[in-house]
Amino acid sequence: KPDGLTIGHFIGGLFLQQLLGKPGIEFDAAKFNYVGVPAQDNFVLGIAKSTGIVDVDSWLASKQIIKFGGVASGSGSDDIPNILKATIGLPIQLVSGYKGTADVRLAFNSGEVSGLSNSWESTKSTWRKELETGELKLVLQATLKPHPEFPKLPMALNYAKTEEAKRLISTVARVHGPTVRPYVLPPGTPKDRVQLIRKAFMDTMNDPEFLAEAKKANLDINADDGAALEQNVKEILKLDPALVAKLKEILK
Repeated sequence: KPDGLTIGHFIGGLFLQQLLGKPGIEFDAAKFNYVGVPAQDNFVLGIAKSTGIVDVDSWLASKQIIKFGGVASGSGSDDIPNILKATIGLPIQLVSGYKGTADVRLAFNSGEVSGLSNSWESTKSTWRKELETGELKLVLQATLKPHPEFPKLPMALNYAKTEEAKRLISTVARVHGPTVRPYVLPPGTPKDRVQLIRKAFMDTMNDPEFLAEAKKANLDINADDGAALEQNVKEILKLDPALVAKLKEILK
């Protein structure tokens, strides 16, 4: 019921699935009322030290194909490598179907795969050993703006040579970045209740006690409000039909 008492929370990749016309999408994201996101993912690409690749420029120049471990189409582990292979020519062979990034890590450590696309938020806690030993080297960030911790790590967007390539990369980055963990209210929820819940959500995200609990649990809080989330979803859904067709082809 659109009475403000039921809140939806799901993975933001579903917005892209709607755009691509995938079966099973029984909603129209444009009709939701957006509350906000508690966190935003920042996807990075990392490759094994054993590849001998030191940075993205030498990788592109060498044309050395690197096997990346993926989970499934619709996840950032797959969508980002696929879009970067198609738009900027990153020499990637995606091996998809792992149950999660923990399984990808096992495959990485056994030499089955030599790279991954993962959010920095997840990588820094679950791939800590590989980062500390230097076995995993970050070479690229697939974000809309540079992450504060990586002001000098190259951005995929800067390697796009056409406006079309930039638009495709930014759409996928938006899906797996600022809209990845949306909280929404059903269509038809009264506007005053939407505003009330939006305010309560952001008050919580800024509450010192809440932030202390999140820190204790090693959870990153990087919130954005309902208005910004709504705008980001609109940006995704207004992609030109010709580019939607291209995206569908690339992401399979």
